[in-house]
Amino acid sequence: RDGGGPYVTGGAAPPAAAESRQWRASRRASSSCLQPQSARSEKVAEARKRKNRRLKQAKEEAQEEIEQYRLQREKEFKAKEAAALGSHGSCTTEVEKETQVKMSAIQGNFQKNREEVLNNLLMFVYDIKPEIHVNYRING
Repeated sequence: RDGGGPYVTGGAAPPAAAESRQWRASRRASSSCLQPQSARSEKVAEARKRKNRRLKQAKEEAQEEIEQYRLQREKEFKAKEAAALGSHGSCTTEVEKETQVKMSAIQGNFQKNREEVLNNLLMFVYDIKPEIHVNYRING
């Protein structure tokens, strides 16, 4: 703007022809100022959209990396767990074998000593010796 008087920004028509030219020039200048401003705002909006797309893409990539890391760690954990339980599983089978050996030994002893134990038990039941208890007082 060239500072052409009070009619530069006003809405009324200027009274003189020289001022009229000046007024039209200032209006053209102000409308040309608006065009670059709208272009700037479009550029800013486009830049924001690009930034948001980049942020969204970065977030998706980060989520993928996190998921891959989680799967890797889970796989490692399962491998360690299987190794630990595998050794534990062999201990379990070893204990079961020992238990079977001991149970078969107990069964063998039971079969071998069954008759003798039953005979001793029946002998104590049938062999009754009547005696007076030491704490029993006669007439007393």
